[in-house]
This record gives sequence, C-alpha cells and structure tokens, in this order.
Amino acid sequence: MGLTKTEHFTDKQNAIATMAKALGHPARIAILEYLLKVDTCICGDIVNELPLAQPTISQHLKELKNAGLIKGSIEGTSVCYCIDEKELEKLQAYFTNFSLKLNKKNNKCC
Repeated sequence: MGLTKTEHFTDKQNAIATMAKALGHPARIAILEYLLKVDTCICGDIVNELPLAQPTISQHLKELKNAGLIKGSIEGTSVCYCIDEKELEKLQAYFTNFSLKLNKKNNKCC
C-alpha cells in the first residue's frame, strides 16, 4: 500500500494494518513470545535467545516499536523493551470483534 493511499482509510484501520504488518515476520513473533515469557523488560537478552545477529534483532525491535507493539526505555547505554499491553489489547479487541461478527454471519457465501 503506497504511503499516499493510507489517507483513504481510518486511523484505526491504518493502526491495525501497521501492527499486522509488523507481525508478518517470524522473528518478530519470536521476540514477542520471548517478551511474554520473561514477563519483564529486557535489554540485551534477546540476542542470546534468537539465532540472529544483534543488528538484525535491533531492526526487528525497531519495527515492533514503530508499530506500537512494544515500548522501550533507555537504561544507561542500553534500551530495555517490554510488551505495550494497551496496544496489544487494541489488536486483541479488533480481532475478537472481527471473530464475533464472523461467527454471527450465516456463512452462505462461497
């Protein structure tokens, strides 16, 4: 989707699309799963958990942060990351609502 085309959609649609796009890479899913598992803000531990180089992980963290799925804070010389629960709740609410509407349909299509 071109940058100029996003103006034709609501802020909510653009936000959900941005989050969904960020979830479109298995490394980012692995990062989110790790953050959920440790249930705390982490700084450098992700590099030890995934089979990726530090610059690659940093790029994935940047994408997740830009999408609003994680948040980061600077502690000394490192950035610590954790799940942004409020933003993930928005994503969860969207897909829950989507699923409920889908279940109410008569599924006579296709």
